[in-house]
Amino acid sequence: MVLYKIPTVAGQKKDTSGPLPTSYSPHYVESAWYAWWVKEGFFKPEYQHQLPHQKPETFSLSIPPPNVTGSLHLGHALTVAIEDALVRWKRMQGYKVLWVPGSDHAGIATQAVVERKIWKEQGALRQDFTRDEFLQEVWNWKEEKGNEIFQQLKVMGASLDWDRVCFTMDSGFSQAVTEAFVQLYEQGMLYRERRLVNWSCALRSAISDIEVENRQLQGRTELSVPGFQGKVPFGVLVTFAYEVEGEAGRIGEELPVATTRPETMLGDVAVAVHPDDPRYTHLHGKRLCHPFTGRLLPIITDPMVEQDVGTGAVKVTPAHSHADYELGRRHSLPFVSVIAEDGTMTAECGEWLQGLNRFLAREKVLAALKERGLYRGTKEHPMVLPLCSRSRDVIENLLKNQWFVQCEEMARWALEAVESGYLKFTPKFHEKNWRTWLLNTSDWCISRQLWWGHQIPAYRVTLSGSPDLGEENDGLWVVGRTEAEARRKAAAMLQKSEEDLKLVRDADVLDTWFSSGLFPFAALGWPQKTGDFQQFYPNSLLETGSDLLFFWVARMVMLGKQLTGELPFSQVFLHSMVRDAHGRKMSKSLGNVIDPLDVIHGVSLQVLQEKLQKSSLDPREVAIAMEGQRRDFPQGIPACGTDALRFALCSYCAQGDSINLDVAAVENASRFCNKVWNALKFTLAALGEGFTPVDPEEVYPSSPMDRWILSRLYHTAEDCARKFEEFELHSVTSSIHLFWLCDFCDVYLESIKPILRNRDPDRLLSTRQTLYSCVDLALRLLSPFMPFVTEELWQRLPRMDSRSPLSICVARYPTTEHLTHWHNPEEEANFLLVQDIIKTVRSLRATYQLTKVRPTVYLVCPELVPRGVYEKYREPLQTLSLAGSLRLLPDSEGTEPPAGCVAVKANSHADIFVDLEGLVDPQKELLKLMPRQQKLERQLAGLTVQAQGTRYQEQVSPKAKSYHQQKISLLHSELKRTEQAIATFQKMAVRQGLSPDRTE
Repeated sequence: MVLYKIPTVAGQKKDTSGPLPTSYSPHYVESAWYAWWVKEGFFKPEYQHQLPHQKPETFSLSIPPPNVTGSLHLGHALTVAIEDALVRWKRMQGYKVLWVPGSDHAGIATQAVVERKIWKEQGALRQDFTRDEFLQEVWNWKEEKGNEIFQQLKVMGASLDWDRVCFTMDSGFSQAVTEAFVQLYEQGMLYRERRLVNWSCALRSAISDIEVENRQLQGRTELSVPGFQGKVPFGVLVTFAYEVEGEAGRIGEELPVATTRPETMLGDVAVAVHPDDPRYTHLHGKRLCHPFTGRLLPIITDPMVEQDVGTGAVKVTPAHSHADYELGRRHSLPFVSVIAEDGTMTAECGEWLQGLNRFLAREKVLAALKERGLYRGTKEHPMVLPLCSRSRDVIENLLKNQWFVQCEEMARWALEAVESGYLKFTPKFHEKNWRTWLLNTSDWCISRQLWWGHQIPAYRVTLSGSPDLGEENDGLWVVGRTEAEARRKAAAMLQKSEEDLKLVRDADVLDTWFSSGLFPFAALGWPQKTGDFQQFYPNSLLETGSDLLFFWVARMVMLGKQLTGELPFSQVFLHSMVRDAHGRKMSKSLGNVIDPLDVIHGVSLQVLQEKLQKSSLDPREVAIAMEGQRRDFPQGIPACGTDALRFALCSYCAQGDSINLDVAAVENASRFCNKVWNALKFTLAALGEGFTPVDPEEVYPSSPMDRWILSRLYHTAEDCARKFEEFELHSVTSSIHLFWLCDFCDVYLESIKPILRNRDPDRLLSTRQTLYSCVDLALRLLSPFMPFVTEELWQRLPRMDSRSPLSICVARYPTTEHLTHWHNPEEEANFLLVQDIIKTVRSLRATYQLTKVRPTVYLVCPELVPRGVYEKYREPLQTLSLAGSLRLLPDSEGTEPPAGCVAVKANSHADIFVDLEGLVDPQKELLKLMPRQQKLERQLAGLTVQAQGTRYQEQVSPKAKSYHQQKISLLHSELKRTEQAIATFQKMAVRQGLSPDRTE
């Protein structure tokens, strides 16, 4: 590990005057650059005016605002790596680029964090504070801890415009939220109604559909529930009977019903049957006796009842079931609420149950049914159990007066946006999910019973001295940007003086998704349609891999169109979910959650295990998770650096279902950084002192190798441009990786070493200009993915003139438009022939372990055209083949290579002979080759016999047969080569006076 130790004031440019360290070290490379980038304003759209290659187009996006309580996980890291690569690419192209940072106030999550904090530190509950006092506690926490994720984004190298950072509870954002609420209300898109909502008794709040996690149960399952000691059985269907009115004591005159929630029977107001069910036709119009409340329940008929489910008779509890709610409305039934906000039973149940926890009440109801002889049995039953994703509590459907947004019309706009091509999804197959989700969306409940959040700008109006009307009689509500505005509206509506009115503001806050749905335009200054809003809206791109994508994007599209008149997006890019190397979803209980900062900075196994031990996991889960860590990270995680993590993440295909991230892939990317590092060290030494580069457009190389490498660079730039446009970042990284490792380092740098040693002035100048062009432009191609190491190395290259960019992050990205003169497909085709020879010779060297010696190589090529190619590339061919000398022969007749050569066919028109005389021990080689020959013969015989069998002919698929024949063909080829080598070494042994048959 090498550290950068030169004192550098934050924002000061890093000192690169000293020599490069011996090897790549991320700690050294990633020091000091970020603060300088920010200070110089490279990440601001205004900097575009200083670029000579500026374009008229803009490219803007807002970061999917992370929760203020959060910290980076690998899903965030993938999002950041992809977005920043796109942003840096567009910026280098000359676009006016704005990437807006921000965070979400995360109402539920933040309030829970602060409540735990004050309980731990002060032993106090939220209710022990006034609302203002508690909110001050939240703000104090936010100032102290709430910006952690911003620091992590900076570590990741995210090129965000930090001067425009936005928080969803900032005063400007709060004004936008209030304005949105008022406008939606005035447009008739927002209303208040008493309806069923998803209620978390643990949070004492309504939650959105997206925060409900539907858990599939196959049968009886015992689960822990917050606030209840012991475990509660679910997946159980209870059947009990209601007696028909006036028929008590008569056999058969009862109606059995089945339910997984027997405690809700206290809220039953009817029983429904299908009108055509012959079992219950005689009961139509009759009533049932409720055994505990004394209510008489009508037997109603409804075609929606499924005759084959349960008993075919459905208990109707409109105040606690969405399906029953609709039944209740169709049949004008009463709504009786029997479960309170805290999960206890209400007074409607009677004194024997009032105040009792709902799951204790379930047990008591079952006992009472048995006591009265109405219990008819229990059986396991598959079911979907709705859980609160925040608290893990079982969701209750409660009847509440809440504020709702009408979504049907806005959902239609969101659908039309995709169908018209205005809003594009990548990958395209997500359009089907988008349509499915929006066609099934319902009106959006936006009321939340929290203190932390945007308090709803609505006021309940009563006349001074009038009594409170109670929740069921919701009364008159007015909406206003201020209380004064609301009071004026109320006075006008009631034709009363303002002094006669009493206004009480709704204590609820808005769903966090309401404010985050406004993020792309509120962050740009809406509702004022000037400045940033005018410049950058609606040209936005959103990218996220979250399960919440459709919910969030749909809200933004719908709200944006309704409030601004324009759809806010032109593209949405959905990336994959990040899983572990084994394909498992990352989970703390499995111990496979990887903190990206641990990959960047490195972490020992001991520290990983200590983090688990400090977590809130059950001790049994901790033990399992620790074992998983010991298995996956026995030596901990090495420090790989930000560049390596970003490059590795972008190297996966992000347009599929999931990414199985292996830390080994990040380590490989770190080794790639070291390869680039060494290539630059070599280049800087080759350029020497006083080298002055020329513009790439003025570089016209004369040597075939220079022409070849620059043509390969042209194609790499072409691939990058095309694949960036298609959001196929894995293809971009693959092209860049291939160029650096294979074309540049393994081939070109090795081929020019003799030129650098010989120091011919004319050849040296051309080679140096080519070398400079390659590293300059290849670093630019790599920069969007590896901003730190490319900046570190690029800054050390000689500058063309004083007009050169200050940083690689604002240098022009290579395009084929400026490199067309390098495009040379003929030279690339020629070198493919040369590479056939090089690969063949190197393969022979490996086979015979010629690690240090350089044998004479004979290349026999009767055809005139390819021989001309080999002649032109004679020098690099000899160098890259590691040949002592290279002789080109027109044919093998009359100029036959020496007898000590091993022969192999390189391609259809060239044969290779490598002279091994005196370089290998023939008897030792025969000792290895003869057993190999015998093994190949056995394998070949076995496969041949297998292919002739009846079972093979009748049962094996055509694809398997094809694969089988390929194996036979490969074995034939390998056997032939082995036999040729044996013959060569036997002749060599004879010439040396040795026994060719000795194999002991």
